[in-house]
Amino acid sequence: MNAPADFALDRALVRRRFGAAAARYAGNAVLARELARRMDERLEYIRFTPARIVDLGCGIGEDLALLGARYPQAERIGIDFAAPMLAEARRRERAGQGLLGRLLGRAPATPLLCADACALPLAHASVSMVWSNLMLNWLADPLPALKEMHRVLEVGGMAMFSTLGPDTLRELREALPAGAGERVHCFIDMHDIGDTLVRAGFADPVMDMEMLTLTYADFDDLLADLRLPGCANASTTRPRGLSGRNGWAQARAAYEELRREGRLPATFEIIQGHAWKAEPKTTEDGRAIVRFAARPGAGR
Repeated sequence: MNAPADFALDRALVRRRFGAAAARYAGNAVLARELARRMDERLEYIRFTPARIVDLGCGIGEDLALLGARYPQAERIGIDFAAPMLAEARRRERAGQGLLGRLLGRAPATPLLCADACALPLAHASVSMVWSNLMLNWLADPLPALKEMHRVLEVGGMAMFSTLGPDTLRELREALPAGAGERVHCFIDMHDIGDTLVRAGFADPVMDMEMLTLTYADFDDLLADLRLPGCANASTTRPRGLSGRNGWAQARAAYEELRREGRLPATFEIIQGHAWKAEPKTTEDGRAIVRFAARPGAGR
């Protein structure tokens, strides 16, 4: 399933929700932490030593710490469009330095930039790696952001990302009353993301998909798990309610039919991938680039 052509997100609402969730984000973004672990495992098999890494959609900075542990010599930059998330990331960084850090002198603070993924405040070809954990799914069209990621990467640089596919929350989608509007966020198919990577200029995309099922004691626990880290539906066509108590009662009853071994399931279609910035074949105005190399033995 692909997102409908008219699907759009209220980006201002997404920003406000993530900003409001900043103080409680730690410990509540369970899926993001699991995907960060899996992304880090993928790096075990990629021979690559980046000098400068951007965490795009860094939130409160938890992945920045993970990247620092793997690449201690690399400069790290965090970018997020919700300023309260960056403020919480800075607070956590300072708290993590503790008394020993104050006695020995603090290391330079990690640069944290408040910016939109579609307009990065970075120079062309200025970073080695862009890491993005569950950010692309908050874009109705990922192409502009992927183009920006490609622009700021140096030749030979890598983009690594995770996002969610269209079977995510399929149980919730089916349980909620049918009607006008998008009641559950739409997610983009893995193959469409792969095509978009190529359109953005990336080479050799490698992508994997798997299903992950989380279970919950009750319906309210599932909704809280989505709302606490700011992940509720932000479609511009979302209904503003479920037709009162009857709507919620019907949704709960429909979801209860899925209970197995005392738990309610919630499916997440996990998409992970990486791609490289290759030598350009054309100039920005579309002209072909022709490269000349000396023949072996020439000049002898």
